[in-house]
This record gives sequence, C-alpha cells and structure tokens, in this order.
Amino acid sequence: MFNFIKKITSEKPESPQQQAERDSAVDKVLLGYEVDGISIATMVTGLEREGGQLTLDLRLPQDSSPETIQQELGQLLQPHGINTIHMNVRLPAAAKGAGSSLPKQMPKTTDAMAQQAKSSAQPDTNSEPPITKAAPTQASLTPHPRIRHIIVVASGKGGVGKSTTTVNIALALQKLGNRVGVLDADIYGPSMPTMLGVAEVKPQLENDQFVPVDAHGMAMLSIGSLLDGDNTPVAWRGPKATGALMQLYNQTNWPQLDYLVIDMPPGTGDIQLTLAQRIPVTGAVIVTTPQHIALLDAQKGVEMFNKTNIPVLGVVENMALHTCSNCNHTEAIFGAGGGEFIAEQYQVPLLGQLPLASGIRAQVDKGVPSVLADDEFAPYYLSIAKNIEANINKFAKPADDKRIF
Repeated sequence: MFNFIKKITSEKPESPQQQAERDSAVDKVLLGYEVDGISIATMVTGLEREGGQLTLDLRLPQDSSPETIQQELGQLLQPHGINTIHMNVRLPAAAKGAGSSLPKQMPKTTDAMAQQAKSSAQPDTNSEPPITKAAPTQASLTPHPRIRHIIVVASGKGGVGKSTTTVNIALALQKLGNRVGVLDADIYGPSMPTMLGVAEVKPQLENDQFVPVDAHGMAMLSIGSLLDGDNTPVAWRGPKATGALMQLYNQTNWPQLDYLVIDMPPGTGDIQLTLAQRIPVTGAVIVTTPQHIALLDAQKGVEMFNKTNIPVLGVVENMALHTCSNCNHTEAIFGAGGGEFIAEQYQVPLLGQLPLASGIRAQVDKGVPSVLADDEFAPYYLSIAKNIEANINKFAKPADDKRIF
C-alpha cells in the first residue's frame, strides 16, 4: 500500500452547513473524475473527511499513476476547501512470471507537490517501506469523558424487532435509575424519533454542536431528526453514511450519561466496522428471533464483534412465543430455542425472551413504548435491563480522568 500526502494549508473549524456543502462537493468531484474511463468513486474503498483534510483509500488499476491522480484531484478539490489530501493506494499484484516495473521495496511516503518541482529526479532505489497506520482497536480508543458505558444493540438481519427492543431497553435502564442517551445509528432506516414520539422535534445547535433531543428524559439523536420528512430517503454510499454516524457521535454535546444505547443498522457492513474502530464500546447486545435464518445472521453478528474485540453482553430472543388473544393458546410461531442455542454456543448470557405481541408494536407506533406505558410487557424489558446491569461493570472501559473538555 502506498501513502500519498498532499498538503496545502490549514483552516478554521467548519459549521454543520459547511460540512454538508463540502461533503456534497467532494462527492461530485469524485464521481466526475475518471481513471481509464471509469469514475474513481467506484475505486474508493474508504473515505473520511475532517475539515479541509480528505483521506481516500483507493484500489487503482495496475498501470495508473497515483501521483498524477493525487495532483489532479488536489486541483479539483482545492476550490471546495479541501487543503490536505491523504491517499492510501493499493495496486493489484503483478501476475506470476510477468515482468514488473515496481521496485522490490515499497517507495517512501510521497509528497506529490515536491515531486512536481523535482520531476527530473531519479527514483530512490534505497527507499524503505512506508510507515502505515494500523486501524484503531477497541483497546486503543479513549473513553468518552461524559459517557460511562456505550452499548450497541445489533442484529444480523432486519425485521427481528431490534429497534423496538433498543428503545425499550434504553427506557428500562432509565427506569432503573440511570442517566440514559440513545443514538440512532441506523442511518438508512432511522426510527427512534417516531418510536419515542419526537419525530417533529429538531435538535438545536450550540457552539457548532448538536444539542440532543429530550425524549422522555433521555438524550436522543438520530439522522431522522435532521431530515425534512418521514419519506425522505438517505441514499448515501457507505463512506458518507459512516461519516454521518461519526458526526452524530462526535459533534453532539452529550450530557453526563451512565449509558449511551446505540441502535445499529442490520448486517455487518461499513457502519458496524467504523463503529468498532472509532467508538469505545463497552459491549453489544444481539437481538434475534428463534427462526433458523435469523439465527444464521445473528451468529455472523456475534462473530464480527468477537473479531473486533467488542464483548457480547448477551442475546435477546424476540418474538419467542405468541399467545392468541381469542383462545389464549400459546405457540412458538418462529420456532423455539434459538436464543438459547446461540447463548450456549458462544458462552454468553441469554438476557431475556420477548413475546410476539401486537401490543408491543402498537405502543411504539404511538411513540409511547411498553416500558414508558408500563403495560403488561414492560417487565420483560426491565428484566433484560437488570441482566445487563448485573454484568456490565466487568466489561467497562477505564475512565480517562485527566481528559479536560
């Protein structure tokens, strides 16, 4: 992997409106710039922007010139306020037996601006491999100074009731006497504002930071709170979606919290990996149904958290049993024993089993979840919250008492 860095100037912090405008400008430039007749946007495997600094992870064709690409992109992006470009480039390996024009050793970090001034210089045959920065790990992340525990609620697939479970677990933790916040990380399908009855409330800005929405005493923020309507789609590529997640986390003036509960999107994609590398998570709760297909995807979720060194606090089996409202017959519609199977397989607690009941659905549709309504289903979620609290401290991140904000 080659690392190309282009630096021009520094700049002042930008407002949220400037961030959105600059993100849009970067997207347009990348979509319009072509390498061998193909948009370079299709070659981007990672993108991160912080102010006027842009970091691109690129997988380029073998015969491309990274220095030229870096220089031309710099010229196109500079009018939009991008003053520093970092390019981490991967080129395909040469075929076996074929001659290769690449040096045996990796070239040193290249300053394209300096190379332009010294275009006649010969390549350095004694160059050393570049120093590349490894992806951050959970152990290296600094705990948030105002948040004691960050819990992610995840599922391997959609449709298992993850968001409904998340909002009720958060309210249950609050009912046990904790200060709780909710971050809706489901960028493509944000539902927290509706479930908490604050769909029409917009977060305020204070000193270029979001002020979380007060949702029944909890600090809540969601991309849905920033959109113009319930039917406004979030049609973003992965890098922009992950950037939105990090902005919601970093650019929010979170109050002192015992728990920040994050509602994750389904699957094991960009957002999950970005969170694992950049947000200090105490542990994950896996939501599944007993159905075999749901269990297969839930196992993938557990495996992902194991590989990213995020402890799995336990499994919640949703839609475990259904009781007929007419005859009181109880049936395991989606199968039985699925949550217990995963818990036993991965040696993690089965935090609780939830019924398949229309009342749970009706309450979140009204914006008054079961725990808040204190209905017949609230004790299920309170039991899960108590099980989380019983084991959470052994996974706690060490506090950084020296950090000052």
